[in-house]
Amino acid sequence: MRNYSIEVKNEKKEIYPAQLKVDEVSPSGKRISLTNYYLEMDGEPFFGISGEFHFSRYNSNRWDDEIIKMKMAGINIISTYIFWNHHEEEQGVFDWGGNKDLRHFIELCGQHGMYVIIRIGPFAHGEARNGGLPDWLFGRPFDLRSNDEAYLNYVKNLFSEIGKQVKGLLFQDGGPIIGTQLENEYEHAGAPWEMTTGTGNEWLQAGRDGDEHIRKLKGIASDVGIQTPLYTCTGWGGASAPEEEVLPLWGGYAFWPWIFYGDVEEHPPTPEYIFRDFHNNKKVDYGFTPNYEAESLPFACCEMGGGMTVFYKYRFALPFESVDAMASIKVAGGCNFVGYYVFHGGSNPMGKKTPFLNETATPKISYDYQAPIGEFGQIRDSYKRLKRQHYFYKEQEKTFNKMKTVLPVNADTIEPTDINTLRYALRTDGESGFIFINNYQDHMETKDQENFSITVELENEQIRVPNRGGLSLGKNESCILPFNLDLGDCTLTYATTQFMTSLEYNGEPYYYFFAPEGMYPHYSFSNRGIEAVQVEAGMTETEGDQLLVSLNEKDCNMIDIKLKDGKVIHICTLSSQESMNFWKFTIKGKDRVMITDAALLVDDKRVRLETVDQSRVTLNVFPKWKDGEVVLQGCAVKKRKSEGHFQQYELNVNVHNKEDLAVRKVSDAKAEIQMSAEVFRGVKELLLEVDYDGDIGYAFIDGELIHDNFSNGRSWEIGLMAHQAKLIEKGMYLYISPLKEGSYVKSDSPRAARSEVAGKEIADIKSIKVKSVRECSLLFSD
Repeated sequence: MRNYSIEVKNEKKEIYPAQLKVDEVSPSGKRISLTNYYLEMDGEPFFGISGEFHFSRYNSNRWDDEIIKMKMAGINIISTYIFWNHHEEEQGVFDWGGNKDLRHFIELCGQHGMYVIIRIGPFAHGEARNGGLPDWLFGRPFDLRSNDEAYLNYVKNLFSEIGKQVKGLLFQDGGPIIGTQLENEYEHAGAPWEMTTGTGNEWLQAGRDGDEHIRKLKGIASDVGIQTPLYTCTGWGGASAPEEEVLPLWGGYAFWPWIFYGDVEEHPPTPEYIFRDFHNNKKVDYGFTPNYEAESLPFACCEMGGGMTVFYKYRFALPFESVDAMASIKVAGGCNFVGYYVFHGGSNPMGKKTPFLNETATPKISYDYQAPIGEFGQIRDSYKRLKRQHYFYKEQEKTFNKMKTVLPVNADTIEPTDINTLRYALRTDGESGFIFINNYQDHMETKDQENFSITVELENEQIRVPNRGGLSLGKNESCILPFNLDLGDCTLTYATTQFMTSLEYNGEPYYYFFAPEGMYPHYSFSNRGIEAVQVEAGMTETEGDQLLVSLNEKDCNMIDIKLKDGKVIHICTLSSQESMNFWKFTIKGKDRVMITDAALLVDDKRVRLETVDQSRVTLNVFPKWKDGEVVLQGCAVKKRKSEGHFQQYELNVNVHNKEDLAVRKVSDAKAEIQMSAEVFRGVKELLLEVDYDGDIGYAFIDGELIHDNFSNGRSWEIGLMAHQAKLIEKGMYLYISPLKEGSYVKSDSPRAARSEVAGKEIADIKSIKVKSVRECSLLFSD
């Protein structure tokens, strides 16, 4: 048994108005303000959950649904780059139409109740060509990213055009835009000039004029009408971010493909998964280097690794459990504003003068980024894992945001290679709080953490978790356990389950928890005020003033607690897998929960179910539908039955299309595909799934590249609906470029001739199939 202990003494967080003045009221009376620890909405703590989604890298016909998907994951702020070279690739010719319609994108965000942060540059990076700067800026007699007046005149022209697009959509106008990010990694990062790299090896400079340049950019933005409550800058790496003008934003990545363009041969385990206190004036040794007192401003993030794109020299399959582990590390460390880069993948647009607008170390078109929502709207496990945390942060934001980070002694000195020592931390107000435990470490093979306990030593009591025996937690897992959690008229002393959310039905509260992988579900309640307890599958006992409940490991295990005042509370404990498929939403003014592996898209009256290759969908619903309350569209009930707490419905989804492909393998590495209109009938999206061995996958229609993939061991997926007409008429050609062993360029000819020689080439298309994404609807009546 390993017994850990952490002391909590006088842990009230000192909270006061931030030195950066943020205080703005919208026409409807909504107020945004800033403390030193968190954002406020109408004077109440607001937990910001920001997800990056690049509108110009996505089909505008699909923006609406993809914004809803982000909202369903708990995202409440969408941040987006405005890439200069996407909109003014040709000097003086601005393009704000189609997939580049910034105004329409922001309007849609507002319609769905999402706030927006616009990242206006002028330099962005984002793996874009020239970091997002147009090619025509190269041939100018001034320094870019400087206070040279000639450069700033071009910037002013760009900002003016952006200002026209967002006019009337700012918070001060009643719109959704609450923030503006200026520049990116100024005086920290540059980017290659793609028009010369490989020949001239010319790079954009990282900047030269320090904080004064950021002040200049803010002044220009304000002058042209881009006036928002928040102005932000990225703060890491010594970047300029004058704290009296902008809120410095932070982040963290555990996968660094860019390092393999130096002399690195093996990726090191990173310190990203070590708990730290980021809101403490004591110096943090890794990833957080503010040039201001850390406690004077919120520790807020804009670039926590929601995924990471592969670079040519580093291919990896991102572990999806790395994403929610990263979130818990930052939040445990005092972050009340999380931001994921990127939350939604996309595709690079084709240029008008230059075919490809990507950074050439990355795929030419694909910007899937292995993100929680993929390039074609795919829902990944990282999305499902994050959703569980997001529900919790929003439900508890008024109390949780005020809680302070408390670390065990030497917690922040644990080495990344140490997979034996338990990694844990608290967020607490001195009386209640949450224990964060992390068992994930990048670039290491972790193991189950077994047979340990944690004792929280409060001012007036000790809480041992569990009260006797030990805990365990599965490899690569992370969790958040409550102590002294207020459940209305009942106190949960501790639980070895993670809280997600609650709802009220028929005047009684229902609380939803899940058992982390490898952890046995156990609850300890203060028995003051408890009259009786009913457990669906498990046992209860009394020990002193505690009522202990041990549950059997089963799906959806219910605890019903009757209080002496006659009130009843209900606790539903889900398995980890069930929690991944758990959804909470409000429709027709009522809170509801569902468990289904379909993706849910909810609006005022409809719940749409998005399925992948499923003709049958199972829904577990609470509260159950009343007769005639729901009309099904595109599906029919096959079976319904009561499953304890939930009503279960099995739906047959209408299938119209035939998933027939005519595939002709030209060679091991080449294939032609033909498909008819019937393949597309009645589907929302078709995903071509290709498994192959090789270096790069290329997909062409009539000689035009429509998609590419750097092989990383996962299936290559291509969304086909955007190319439907051309595919039916002309078909598709796939080519796999080979992996080469012993490759070199033979250049010993007496003439100007060179040729490549390789000892062995590997390129093989192993399988090609199509997956249908379908949608059916539940229409709720008034």
